[in-house]
Amino acid sequence: MAQVRPGVFVHVGALEDWAPADGGDVANLGFIVGSRCVAVVDTGGTPGVGQALLAAIERTTPLPVCYVINTHAHPDHVLGNVAFTDVTLPTPRFVASAAFARTLGAREPYYLNALRRDFGIPASAATIVYPTIGVAKTLDLDLGDRILSLRAWPTAHTDNDLTVLDLRTRTLFASDLLFVQHLPVLDGSLRGWMAVMADLRRLDVATVVPGHGPASNDWPAVMDAQAAYLGGLLRDTRAAIKSQLTIQQAIERIGVPPGTTWVLTDRFHRRNVTAAFAELEWEDDVPVPPAAPPSAGSSGLGSRGGSG
Repeated sequence: MAQVRPGVFVHVGALEDWAPADGGDVANLGFIVGSRCVAVVDTGGTPGVGQALLAAIERTTPLPVCYVINTHAHPDHVLGNVAFTDVTLPTPRFVASAAFARTLGAREPYYLNALRRDFGIPASAATIVYPTIGVAKTLDLDLGDRILSLRAWPTAHTDNDLTVLDLRTRTLFASDLLFVQHLPVLDGSLRGWMAVMADLRRLDVATVVPGHGPASNDWPAVMDAQAAYLGGLLRDTRAAIKSQLTIQQAIERIGVPPGTTWVLTDRFHRRNVTAAFAELEWEDDVPVPPAAPPSAGSSGLGSRGGSG
């Protein structure tokens, strides 16, 4: 663990895919120490990674863990949660986006099967730990002389992204809303992610901890490479659709720009094109019924008025 700001500790995961070869230790994890207790931000890709994180906390401070915060429901960030269910009282409260539990529930069978089949870990339903606090929009957590500002975002990297901002040091745990060196991975909405990045840039941040890759003090410029990649993906996918390419043709033709230094492009870029194509294919082709004169008291909005 490295202390990136006073009382803010970060473990940088390997720049690899979630797999047995790296022990599932690929996501960035962290903890923040207040005067009363500790908050954990993500717990890793296996119970063993979570246990190692807990041991690091216990070596650093005698204070109890009062909150375990999950930034989204991907396995490399949440499967260490179970290590924090057996700690001495008081039992930590688990915090995530209000949309997190639904997504985790849908993926639980896959995660358990992967732990058993790929990692050789005897997982059971008890291995998957769900939040006890759901964040619909924002929530402040007091660790004692230290306030953490949590924010749930519209669908972007996933449909349940959550950031953690330590107001005392202006350290932002952006998690997978920001990838550094590791190719960004799309599992939500490309257009939504672009919009969220614009909002993130307005935050007063001194240090940012991405979900993958090293922490940085170069805010918001550290987001530029990701913005360029996702913006290019948006532009090129729209062009492919306008040219009436099939999804398979788009996957074959839309490449990563020459000269980029992203790792794991072979693993994730084609999947990103697939997700982008599926999202954008119908964005300008949704039939709109003929407008009718608005009735008294009506808003006058068409069928797409609330789509954002």
